[in-house]
Amino acid sequence: MLDTFREVHTPEGVALRLPAAGPVPRALAWLIDLGIRFLVLTVSAGLLGILGKTGIGLYFIGMFALLWAYPVVFEAMFDGQTPGKRALELRVVSADGAPVGWLASLVRNLLRTVDMLPVGYGFGLVASLSDPYGRRLGDMVADTLVVHAPRLRAAPQPPMAGVQAPAQPLQPQEQVAVIAFSERAAQLTPERQEELADIAEPVTGARGQPGVMRLLGISNWLLGRR
Repeated sequence: MLDTFREVHTPEGVALRLPAAGPVPRALAWLIDLGIRFLVLTVSAGLLGILGKTGIGLYFIGMFALLWAYPVVFEAMFDGQTPGKRALELRVVSADGAPVGWLASLVRNLLRTVDMLPVGYGFGLVASLSDPYGRRLGDMVADTLVVHAPRLRAAPQPPMAGVQAPAQPLQPQEQVAVIAFSERAAQLTPERQEELADIAEPVTGARGQPGVMRLLGISNWLLGRR
């Protein structure tokens, strides 16, 4: 199933496009969380086993907490992300894009008991494939949505260049193109930089890497970086 977008409008009239996550990344996040809980339970069983019946009682309490409290606590307290969702860059939000609350998280996770039926999240998978935003039954009832939430990364910096005035006056559209090139240069391969800079040879008077550096220098001049 392809991921899609859900568009919502804020009271201020701003349109938000929420990139809804499909069942595959959600299933992978769930498997990561399942592995974490299984590991914690395995380690706990060994440590609590030495306490006899008291340890057994504590073990079952911990099992209950991991099965039911784990997703609710993480989603409500950590911006809608369990460790598995964080690893897959997913987040639970309200249908209007607002952060998910305790009640909504509790409802969507309690209804996993329905989504799991009859076996292997059968109902949940059918609902997710049928819904245009990939929601399972718990999300529909709780009015929540799982979206892609890529981590913020520092913007790449363009190659260092000096300041160079253009050899001839540039038209406004040419100035825009030069500045756009400098803004995207760090995201391009050296070969692609040179390919684009060669097009501007009449302006720079150079080709290849020297042309790239001169084009960046002209951009610095246009932006007033003296």
